[in-house]
Parts: sequence; structure tokens; C-alpha cells
Amino acid sequence: FFPQDTDEFILPTGANKTRGRFELAFFTIGGCCMTGAAFGALNGLRLGLKETQNMAWSKPRNVQILNMVTRQGALWANTLGSLALLYSAFGVIIEKTRGAEDDLNTIAAGTLTGMLYKSTGRV
Repeated sequence: FFPQDTDEFILPTGANKTRGRFELAFFTIGGCCMTGAAFGALNGLRLGLKETQNMAWSKPRNVQILNMVTRQGALWANTLGSLALLYSAFGVIIEKTRGAEDDLNTIAAGTLTGMLYKSTGRV
């Protein structure tokens, strides 16, 4: 109906049509926080039901299960969000330092993130 002879979006002169690593960092960090919260909530529900299986359904049991869900959700969201923040920061720093966008940046960012995370003594 309408001919598409020009680009769909208006971009400043010289701008890339793809998002850079810095712009994608926000999506990565937010997505990891949301994924961590969802996984943690499910894990908390599992642990809460397992921990309170000998209790009758009552307010104290519901509160304990809810506490476990929120505690585990926050723990996992913080952990995955922190890892995503480290990964994204390393990726942006390496890209700016090298001046290139390639797979080596991704490998180096992942390696540095893993090394820093494991250096704290966590298993």
C-alpha cells in the first residue's frame, strides 16, 4: 500500500543501525535481574514448601513460605544482576580500549567476570 523506499527509522547522520554494547548492557542487566528474581522465587517456593511440610496450612506457614520466596528472589536477582553488571562493564571497557567490536571482547569480558567472581572464594 505504502512503498518502503526509505529506512523505517530516522537516524542521525553517521549513526549505526545497530545498538552498541553500552546500550545493550541495560537490557542485559535488567533481564538478568528479572530472570534471577523469577528463578529465586520458584526456588524459594520449593524450599518454603519443603521446610514447612510438617506444619498445617495457617498464617505462620504462609508467612514463612512468603519470606522464603522473597528472600530467595532477592538473593538470586542481586547475584545475577551483579554478574551481568560486571560482564557489561568489562565488555564496554574492553571495547572502548581496543576500539573494535568483535567476539574477542565477549570472551574477554566473560573470562574477567568469571575470574573476579571466583576470586572472592565463592564455590
